[in-house]
Amino acid sequence: MKKIKIIAPATIANIVCGFDVLGLAVNIPNDEIIMKKSDSPGIRIKKIYGAKLSKKIKKNVISLALQALLKKYKKSNLGFEIEIYKNIQPGSGIGSSAASAAGIVVGANYLLGNPFNKIDLIKFAMEGERLAGGVTHADNVAPAIMGGITLIRSYKPLDIISLRSPEKIWVSIIHPQIEIKTSDARELLKQQILMTEAIPQLGNLAALIAGLYKKDYNLISRSLNDVIVEPIRAILIPAFNELKIKCKSIGALGGGISGSGPSVFMLSKGKKKAELVSNVMENIYSKLELKYKIYTSSIKKTGIVYYELKI
Repeated sequence: MKKIKIIAPATIANIVCGFDVLGLAVNIPNDEIIMKKSDSPGIRIKKIYGAKLSKKIKKNVISLALQALLKKYKKSNLGFEIEIYKNIQPGSGIGSSAASAAGIVVGANYLLGNPFNKIDLIKFAMEGERLAGGVTHADNVAPAIMGGITLIRSYKPLDIISLRSPEKIWVSIIHPQIEIKTSDARELLKQQILMTEAIPQLGNLAALIAGLYKKDYNLISRSLNDVIVEPIRAILIPAFNELKIKCKSIGALGGGISGSGPSVFMLSKGKKKAELVSNVMENIYSKLELKYKIYTSSIKKTGIVYYELKI
């Protein structure tokens, strides 16, 4: 009987101009899950640390993602015992639900002898994301499972591409301690967009991918521009415009809203520049009457990792 510890990374979805198709994984913060098979059938969440989340099967993303995997596995007598250690705050916009859903299916797959490939696991994890956001999107769970930067070319059929992640790119993240639900943020979006908006957005997305492959940091910087989603959602985040302007003024490549917010991220060339950007973020938010957390991280290229524990 194996017992494992799973480390699931935070993720940044959209990456400015890549709404619902781009995502990246970071090294800090991450969630931890302790998991083992049980002699008794069923899913049992024994403990949850760090967040007030339901242990009920129909109200927890972990249970729903794991149920999707077990349905495909077609063995009804299996049981799992789970402990969850949440370091990624729910509603933060940096893939809290995705870390849980992706982590549990990767762990279960290992305990069952790895019968499923990564695309299968992403599909299972997306069922957990349905509870959190109302839709089965993959821009958080894909980079969590695959690592690095991922592109979702298609949802039907699911086609996900791992993109090049230049080693010098670092990420600064500030998480204001307010909650913006993904489902609420999606309600703000326009159902139709103009050609005058779509054309520059597509150009920026294509140029951003080209910049990653060419390691052209100037091109990456020019491409980090969202003309469709960010202008609508920016009003939900305190000091958003000030953050962007001041971070770019000291040399950040650019950035924007992480997922549906409230976290804001900025990309930089090199660790030292990212640390300076994080300092600017802190200077701005220290003047506001809001609690916040700041993370400075490289891109996590391995995605979810796990290792066995002694029982």
